[in-house]
Amino acid sequence: MKYSRLDAKEHAKEHMRGIWAACLNPWHPDGAFNEEGFRANIRHWVDDLGIAGLFIAGKQGEFFAMSLEERKRNIEVAVDECNGAAGTIFSASDQNFDVVVELAQHAQDCGADYIVVHAPVLHFVSHPDEILYQYYKALCERVDIGIAMWSHPDSGYLMSPELCARIAELPNIVAIKYSVPRPMYVELTRLAGDRIHVSTASEAEWLDNIEELGWTLYLCSSPPYQLQSKVDQRMNEYTRLAFEGRFDEARAVRDSLDPVREAIKRTKPADKPQAHGKYWQELLGQVGGGVRAPMLDLTDAEKEATRAAFESCGLRV
Repeated sequence: MKYSRLDAKEHAKEHMRGIWAACLNPWHPDGAFNEEGFRANIRHWVDDLGIAGLFIAGKQGEFFAMSLEERKRNIEVAVDECNGAAGTIFSASDQNFDVVVELAQHAQDCGADYIVVHAPVLHFVSHPDEILYQYYKALCERVDIGIAMWSHPDSGYLMSPELCARIAELPNIVAIKYSVPRPMYVELTRLAGDRIHVSTASEAEWLDNIEELGWTLYLCSSPPYQLQSKVDQRMNEYTRLAFEGRFDEARAVRDSLDPVREAIKRTKPADKPQAHGKYWQELLGQVGGGVRAPMLDLTDAEKEATRAAFESCGLRV
C-alpha cells in the first residue's frame, strides 16, 4: 500500500487524476483469457495514448463471466504491466459480500491503487439507504485500500446524492463512478466534491464537467482508447486545453470528434456493446477478440457496417 486508510482521500486527490479508461478483456478463440493480448493493449494505452489509469475487470471487462481466479489474475497482470506508469482501479464488485472482501484484499495485496465496488442488487427492498451505508461501511472497515462507489441503473435503483455524500464521510471512500442523470452528479459534487472525486462515464460530458464543476478525473469507459490512436489524440488534447482553462479551443477539438462518436453510436448494436468495442479496437490495431456468454458476438454484416463507418469517420491511425 502506498498510503494508509486515513490518508486514502489525500492520496486520491493527488494521484487519481486525468483520464482513466475501462478495459475490455481480450479472449482467445477458445474463450481463455488472452494475457499476452491484454499486456499489449496496456502497453499501447499507457505508452502511446498516455492514459493515466486503468479500470480493471469491470462490466466492460465482462467480470460477470469470469471466475474468481481469473478476476484476480486480471488485476495482477495490470499491476505488473503498468508498473507504476499508470494507476489501477480494480472492480471488486459482486453480489456476495465475502467475495467483494476477498477481491478487495487481493487487490490491496498485489499493489493495485484503488478498488471500485458497485451498489448491489437488492431484492424486495424499497428503502435501501441504510443497507447501502452499512454495506460500504463494513467494506471500509475490512480493507485499507481506497474505495470508489459505483451507482448505476443495473442495480435496480440509483443512490441519491445525499446518501453518497454520507458514505463519502468514511475514511477510505475516495471517489464515485456515478452513472446517473447530470443534475444528480452536479448535486453530489456540491455536497461532497471537496472530499471525493465525483465522475461519470459519459465522455460527451467530460469537458463541460471540467469547466463547470472543476472535475479533474474521468472515471471511466472505453472512449480514451476508442476515440484515439497513437497519431490522433484529440481526447487528450481537449482535456489538456480544458485543464489549462482554454475552453473555447478545447470545445473546438472536442467537437471535431463528433463524426467518430456518431460512427460508433450508429453501428453499435444495442445488445452487443462489448463485441462492438472489441471489433473497433481491432480496427485500431489493438487486440480484441470475441465475448463470453451470455454476451453476443457481432455478425459479419455488423462487422462490415462498423468497418465502413470506421474508415469514413476521420479518425487517423
